Amino acid sequence: MRKLVYYIASTLDGFIAGPDGSDPTGPDGFWPVPEDYVQHLITEYPETLPAPARAALSVTADGTHFDTVLEGRRSYEIGLRSGLTDAYPHLRHLVFSRTLSESPDPAVELVADDPVDTVRQLKKQDGKDIWLIGGAELAGALYSEIDGLIVKLSPMTIGTGIPLFSHKAAFDPCGWELTDHTVLKSGAVFLTYARRILAA
Repeated sequence: MRKLVYYIASTLDGFIAGPDGSDPTGPDGFWPVPEDYVQHLITEYPETLPAPARAALSVTADGTHFDTVLEGRRSYEIGLRSGLTDAYPHLRHLVFSRTLSESPDPAVELVADDPVDTVRQLKKQDGKDIWLIGGAELAGALYSEIDGLIVKLSPMTIGTGIPLFSHKAAFDPCGWELTDHTVLKSGAVFLTYARRILAA
């Protein structure tokens, strides 16, 4: 069965973006993107690079992890504001929104249904794993369905911002098994976890 994997960049203090929710790696962003970090993405996670980056870096590899990407409306609108209607045309792209009435791109699927039900159906389908890109609201709604975490931990703190999971997520302690890790010279760490069941 396919797995839902929350693959996300985080600061040391647990934030995925600043308080305004804008792209922290964008032109006005505060998040440094070192060369070894980019090279690791190209080598290990090429499918998670957005189309403009893939084109600029001459990346054509399909990747081995994901063939589907899920994101919430606020996360999707970051790309829209820069004129990008589909950042991941090489993946099946679903955007969860109850306010968008029409998809800005024919390849992007708008989903107004319950995210949990949708993910459970996706997991039953054939294919590679499902990438949950965020944001925090959608991750919070899907907290119980996340089978794996890949945290791209940046060696920085920002004090406050958008957390890994929305504060609307249910209180539900969950244990995670570290299954892989990569430490880059620049200080970034890729941490891969699998959900495990806590003993009663």
